[in-house]
Amino acid sequence: MTETDHPDSVPPAAAAETGTVPPEADAPGEVLISVADLTKHYGAIRAVDGISFEVRRGDVLGFLGPNGAGKTTAMKMITGFLEPDRGSIAVAGIDVAADRLAVSRRIGYLPEDAPAYGEMTVEAFLRFIAEARELEAEEQAIEAVLETAHLRSVRGQTIETLSKGYKRRVGLAQALIHDPDVLILDEPTDGLDPNQKAVVQDLISSLSSDRCIVLSTHILDEAERVCNRAVILSEGRILVDSTPEDLVSQAPGHNAVRFRVTEGDAEEVAARLAEAEWCASARVLPGGEVEVEPRDGENRLNDVLAAVGEHRVADVRVREGRLDELFRDVTRGVAA
Repeated sequence: MTETDHPDSVPPAAAAETGTVPPEADAPGEVLISVADLTKHYGAIRAVDGISFEVRRGDVLGFLGPNGAGKTTAMKMITGFLEPDRGSIAVAGIDVAADRLAVSRRIGYLPEDAPAYGEMTVEAFLRFIAEARELEAEEQAIEAVLETAHLRSVRGQTIETLSKGYKRRVGLAQALIHDPDVLILDEPTDGLDPNQKAVVQDLISSLSSDRCIVLSTHILDEAERVCNRAVILSEGRILVDSTPEDLVSQAPGHNAVRFRVTEGDAEEVAARLAEAEWCASARVLPGGEVEVEPRDGENRLNDVLAAVGEHRVADVRVREGRLDELFRDVTRGVAA
């Protein structure tokens, strides 16, 4: 019998820059991950190309990028599963190259295709992980992650009978069982339905206050919902390191104003608006609406309405930028 996922009640978490320096205002905690000049080749292919960044306690850092951008390779090097060709990594002040065992005690890792023993029950699998990690307070650790990951109702069920959402939560539970300072999550919601995604995203958000989390995702609204920082990678290089909110504000068409002209000529209105110093463009769309884009990305609604003058307009709205539009521009090599 398969357990059906349901949206458990999980408490939610409370200018784009090129280069690698994260926004200072969003980095008040101690540095838990420090990466410098990280490089990795697979034969002639440079999978990761000299990236540098820091992640602090309280950060949820989203690695965004197309397939082959270097996200998974970078995460595997941080966890110690892969050796870099060049560069250094420190986790909680520990050099990964010098002491991988000590680093593994500070990191919880959920690979994209996390292995699990399907014939084991959830509780038996978590006990196996606890024993492998030689946890002293084994029972307390198991009970804690069953509670945190909302798995008590399926603790006696075999993993192979679980839904994808529950299987992903089992993966999160094994990554959390030793209460790590750092969580590395590779595509944690890939393949889940919308309800399952929401549950796992809320769970991730609830875990971020006292640790740092690095997750890779190709779901851009997931980055907006879960992350307080977003790094866009392409061809192994960091193109942007900023906050999702700042990235949205840099997206094409952010704060563009659209409206219908109910009395007067739309072309005349667009031509008048195009003459304004603050206006980047004003055009009549195929459906007859006028769209006005501000040059500075600021909200210019009042200026638009003032410039319309004696013409009457309706259905006025201000458009918010879309992260996916910026993502496409940046990964095509267009500066943010």
